[in-house]
Amino acid sequence: MSEDPGFSLELRQQADYRFAVEFDAGQLPPLLTDEPPPLGGGTGPNPARLLGAAVANCLAASLLFALRKFKNNNAEPLRARATVTLARNPQGRLRVGRIAVELHLAAAARELRAIDRVLAQFEDFCIVTQSVRTGIQVDVTVIDGEAAVLKAPAESDALVAG
Repeated sequence: MSEDPGFSLELRQQADYRFAVEFDAGQLPPLLTDEPPPLGGGTGPNPARLLGAAVANCLAASLLFALRKFKNNNAEPLRARATVTLARNPQGRLRVGRIAVELHLAAAARELRAIDRVLAQFEDFCIVTQSVRTGIQVDVTVIDGEAAVLKAPAESDALVAG
């Protein structure tokens, strides 16, 4: 398997803080981003929201990959919810301080093959989350189709975020 050399994207300012993001040299439709009022017009997600979406999407895709590895197609459709917490750094500037992601499965854990192995390894497949974790706390919770919590952040992690 060859290494992925990466990718590029381009942003074009439309007006004020609104940008059109073009991926893969225009092969995909552009994504409109904007800052919320009063700075921008709120016509699209801002970078912090995109970061939360990227982490949640990557975790959901990684969980899906791990589930399918063990032929667990009954866990779908998956649902993810990210909660991004902003905090001020020592200089008083806003930063993303924490991202908490809940991943919901459609099936009960007892209906899934090798669920312990899936839960133990899926986060390792997520390139975005593992990259972001070097600077931002990311807490992951997995909930099955019967609302049972299958995976929760370690208690020490929750204390650090509080």
